[in-house]
Amino acid sequence: MSVESTKDLSTITDAEIFGSHLGGKLTVQSKMPLASKRDLSIAYTPGVAKVSQAIADDPAKHATHTWASRLVAVVSDGTAVLGLGDIGAAASLPVMEGKCALFKEFGGLDSIPLVLNTKDVDEIVDTIVRLQPSFGAVNMEDISAPRCFEIERRLIEELDVPVMHDDQHGTAVVVLAALIGAARQVKRDISSLKVVVSGAGSAGVAVTNLLLSAGVADVIVLDSRGTIHRERNDLNQFKADLAARTNRDDVMGGLAEALDGADVVVGLSSSTFPEEALAKMNKDAIIFALSNPTPEVMPDVAAKYAAVVATGRSDFPNQINNVLAFPGIFRGALDSGAKKITEEMKVAAAHAIAELTGDDLAADYIIPSALDDRVMPAVAAAVGAAAKASNAL
Repeated sequence: MSVESTKDLSTITDAEIFGSHLGGKLTVQSKMPLASKRDLSIAYTPGVAKVSQAIADDPAKHATHTWASRLVAVVSDGTAVLGLGDIGAAASLPVMEGKCALFKEFGGLDSIPLVLNTKDVDEIVDTIVRLQPSFGAVNMEDISAPRCFEIERRLIEELDVPVMHDDQHGTAVVVLAALIGAARQVKRDISSLKVVVSGAGSAGVAVTNLLLSAGVADVIVLDSRGTIHRERNDLNQFKADLAARTNRDDVMGGLAEALDGADVVVGLSSSTFPEEALAKMNKDAIIFALSNPTPEVMPDVAAKYAAVVATGRSDFPNQINNVLAFPGIFRGALDSGAKKITEEMKVAAAHAIAELTGDDLAADYIIPSALDDRVMPAVAAAVGAAAKASNAL
């Protein structure tokens, strides 16, 4: 496990950042030597023609004799990039390059960034479907809601490879893992917790769905207009679906009303958590303030009202970081030959992450570090086993 001090992070300069990005962060390197005519004849013509013909005769060889079965396409349209919003495809490319670097470093997987200069759902889906022979999985990234829901649904239906929108499901898996650890710390079962999710965008919807799948029975979701409940007539289809399955007491109002008697709050929006609202939470509360770079409430303030506090930042304890999830999820899916990523696989990934805290569990250590080299193998193994059990192959 690698340990890095907050001081090391605070000394990063703009010159270092921009210098490191000159020419991009990725390259392609041949696995084969190309030092002789013999090498060329094997790697390219005439030898390569035999392999192409073999694939034409037996399509199964596409998986064994190309890199496609180990290649992840990292796809974005640049409409929801980090905290920058809709900055366009070209401006999103450095982020997608970074995601590909993370896939290689933490998952041992090759990946390629594909940024699409369109916001049209049909065009995005059609483009990826046509490119599918080139890769073995799709990681959607930084695509705005609610379009991302439709794009993901259609890609899953039309492609025979694993597809996952990491902003949704990677976040959800790590939130669930952290909640499992936090619940153990306060000696509660997650099924007994009243959870408030502040934010009904892509991450908020996915977090809510996964918590429900994992056994959390009482969840209230808030959007910019307050709690989502059955009496509202201004909900899109995705929020209406949430209203039908959450907020069992039809709590109305804002954050203060939702937090009255709550055990957990998960921040997934740019809102703030007022202290007077947090004061209404139950004893031994759990606060996940995940907005970046500014959490909904700073940890020192949150600690006045909670037994466990987590953020999305690396300079505070309990960082909820997607890199804990997506490398292992895709590695496990590809290693097992899964054709989709199921809810069971996501829940299994969360439990695998949570179990790594073990006897070291503490209020400031409910989830392992993103740099913990035990994480990816544990997640990949759990996801592969769940893929077989859930008939995802």
